[in-house]
Amino acid sequence: MRYQPPTFKSLKDMAAIDVARLTEDEARERLEAIRWPDSPRCAHCGNENVTRLNGDSEKTRDGVLQCNHCRKQFTVTVGTVMEGSHITLRQWIQAFHMMCSSKKGVSALQLQRNLGLGSYRSAWHLAHRIRWAMKQEPLASALAGIVEVDETYIGGKATDGTTGRGSSKKAAVVALIEREGRSRVKPVARVNADTLKGAIRENVDRPATIMTDEFPSYRGIGKEFKGGHKTVNHGRKQYARGRGNQIHVNSGESFFALLKRGVHGTFHSVSKKHLSRYCDEFSFRWDWRKVSDGERTVEAIKGASGKRLSFHSVNWNVQ
Repeated sequence: MRYQPPTFKSLKDMAAIDVARLTEDEARERLEAIRWPDSPRCAHCGNENVTRLNGDSEKTRDGVLQCNHCRKQFTVTVGTVMEGSHITLRQWIQAFHMMCSSKKGVSALQLQRNLGLGSYRSAWHLAHRIRWAMKQEPLASALAGIVEVDETYIGGKATDGTTGRGSSKKAAVVALIEREGRSRVKPVARVNADTLKGAIRENVDRPATIMTDEFPSYRGIGKEFKGGHKTVNHGRKQYARGRGNQIHVNSGESFFALLKRGVHGTFHSVSKKHLSRYCDEFSFRWDWRKVSDGERTVEAIKGASGKRLSFHSVNWNVQ
């Protein structure tokens, strides 16, 4: 039979309790509506001329479509982070919704309990695949306007007794936050002028205004941007200044507050190897913070297309 698009468009109006009550067929329909709002494309050749096969047959699973051009079969999960998974589609949607609606993240153990998964490893891999879907593509346009830049260290107490920028045992993270807008957050090998200024040059539009704290490694960057470089001195307990207290890095501080609470309160431990994935997760929720949980979930599911993350490639033995 010819493919017929579902009559609804997305999950954006659904609350968590509604998502939890989805049947497998309803979950499939909603995923198809998100991935193919108009008509499906073959996951193998990209052709739109496809036919839905009869799922009542013993030889054909529910949700299978066949391309009339290359003759290959596919489902809504092929070519996404969900491909090859034994986890049900309703569990996938619930997991996406849980991770998109939890400001400080949700642990793999919590996912295992709430979704009824058979093992912690399955939940752990599921969470990392969703973080991969949340990863933002390279900026189509650079950060603009007022861009706050801040850095922090993630991890437990250093064994040498040092804290803050002097703590070599922790992982360094730099955040570039567009005032009232987008974010770019990533771990860095070291916090110095080359690393910080390089991140700013790579991600920020030249007409922008850069705002940081008093850290010396930022000095001189204002010469490269039309709006210049403005600072606050945290060492002197100065957190906002200027007309209307517009000069601050409070957006960056707010982002790091959420990230640290997630790491310490939800995940308890995050390795340097996988820290970038957690940064992607928190950056995604930050960028979509002004929409509903359902709309945020839809955007995350859209990001699942064209991405794969195998179990062995992430090495589950490390958080």
